[in-house]
Formats: sequence, C-alpha cells, structure tokens
Amino acid sequence: MKTKQLFLNEEQRQGSLNTAAEILKNGGTVAVPTETVYGLAASALSDSAVAKIFTAKGRPQDNPLIVHISDVKMLFKVAKEIPDVVFRLAEKFWPGPLTLVLPKGENVCESVSAGLDTVAVRCPKNETALELIKTSGLPLAAPSANLSGSPSPTKASHVVADLNGKIDAVLMGEDCAVGVESTVVTLVTHPPRLLRPGAVTAEQLREFLPDLVIDPAVLKELESGEQAASPGMKYKHYAPKKQVFLVEGESRAFCDYVNHRENAVALCFEDEAEKITIEKLVYGSSDSAETLAKNLFDMLRKIDTLEADEAYVHAPEKTGVGLAVYNRLIRAAGFKVITL
Repeated sequence: MKTKQLFLNEEQRQGSLNTAAEILKNGGTVAVPTETVYGLAASALSDSAVAKIFTAKGRPQDNPLIVHISDVKMLFKVAKEIPDVVFRLAEKFWPGPLTLVLPKGENVCESVSAGLDTVAVRCPKNETALELIKTSGLPLAAPSANLSGSPSPTKASHVVADLNGKIDAVLMGEDCAVGVESTVVTLVTHPPRLLRPGAVTAEQLREFLPDLVIDPAVLKELESGEQAASPGMKYKHYAPKKQVFLVEGESRAFCDYVNHRENAVALCFEDEAEKITIEKLVYGSSDSAETLAKNLFDMLRKIDTLEADEAYVHAPEKTGVGLAVYNRLIRAAGFKVITL
C-alpha cells in the first residue's frame, strides 16, 4: 500500500479534504490532526473499515476506540439514552479534548467498542478534523495514528515514521496544540468515573459532575482479565523502545540521582537542565504542566535517537494537567517508578 501525503496549504486544502473524505467513504483509513494527537480515522459505521485501524496499528482487539463527531446533532447517530448533563458538558467543553462514554447506539459497529455496550465520543477542536468529519458525513473512529504501544504522534512526521505504507493517507497538518490524548469520563456508572486524564481536568469537570471519582487504573495497572473501558487503560502505552523509569522526588534529589547514572538520558524540567551533567532532554516547565503535555511524546520519541540505554523522567505533580502527563509516563515506564 502506498500512503498518500495530502497537504493542507491554501491551494491544496480543499482538494486534500475531498480526497480524504472519499477514502473514508470507501472504507479506507486517513491520519488526521486533532488538537490532542494525530488520529487514525475510519468510518465508525463499518466493521471492515475499523478492522484496518487495528491491523495498521497492531492494536489489540479488546482496546476500544473513540468516535469523533462534528457537532452535538451527530451524537444522536452514535449514542442513546443520553443524560442531560452531556449537553451541559458539551456546551462548556466541545469542541475540545473531552471524551464521554455513553450507551452505544445501534449504528456504531461492534469492533469500535471492543464488544462493550458503550461508546466513547468526542467533538475535536481542530478545524481540519471537523472539516473532514463534515465532508465525509461520517462519525469517525480514530485512535492515535501510531504503532500500538509507541509514543503517540503529535506531528505529521511521527505518523509517517510509524505508519507509512500501512494506511491510505495522511493529512499533513500542523503540530498538535495539546499534545496528550483527550480526557475520558464514563457516564454509565454511578458515580461517573474519570478513566483517562487529559487537558480537561478533574477539577474542571467537578463543576458539572461533583461526585466524579478517578478510576484506580489512572495510576496503576488493570487487574489480570479486567476489561478496559477506555483507550489507554490496559496495555503498556506511549513507550519508546528504550527502557524508561519514572522518578518521583524533589529537583535536587532528581538531579543528584540521574548524574550518577551511566549510559542514560534525563528527561527533565527547564530549571534543572544546567544542574544535570549527563545527556538530557527538556520537556517543559515544572510550573506549566501544559508545556510538559505538549512536548512529552516528541521527547519520548527522541529518546530512541540517542546513544543512551535508558531514560529517567522527572515526574510532574499529579494535579490538573499534570495528572495526564503522569498517567502517560507511568505507562511509558511500564509502571517502573523510582521514589527518592
């Protein structure tokens, strides 16, 4: 398979979107930028189309996908028994990086939900993604456009590196603004549960869902045999090929610790770079979890370009967007955590 690279400059934009929409309507796969990460899209209404996502990514079949819609009206095509709070959440956070798990509508194919009777839905805050959904007329199943388990793609070049020759096309758009996948909340449990943290924080959600609880799987592995209710819960995710260790502790202790590691790289905060004597990558400011989120996956990919054998990452605070960064890092490390 030859993967088409569809460019989005002013002269080519509409033609590229039309080509991508036709591919999707014909049961193909297209990587598309969103505000979170690049997604690998296919029609959420076709089992054969969705099967191509799993094949291209090497994704386990029991890992559910998120369905992307262009507006609240399309929600009724993919979900049923929609509680009123959904519309209040949508008014506040859609388009945006919030995914809601709801009872699955009959139109959505079984493989999207990995056999569950629920569907995860969001409306992305990215003009290219929204235009593609509207032009195709389809709700789009779209997990991250990478090889399963590897760091998620936040640049078109990441998608090409992972999936060239495995998918039909890539919309060669801008770098992703948020940098980590959407927040996922299930509304089919009582109380509602946060299954995956993202840029919409638990603190923000509790304005609408005061009894929201954080699922234990956000910070630890699922039990053996436990069904994943959301993407990013069950498997080792987001990981470079080299071993990553997540390090918890204050800045001085982190710097002292990594400076005694051999054949290693430190993934550190901006204000630590001058204190670290081994090879290092800076992934943002300790005062801004948003910068950590935006740079995280690009830095995890860069680890594999270095000579170092392993990487030590300074853990952020587990609050706000920092919880989303920590969640990705603990999975990238395979739950290997060093506490100083």
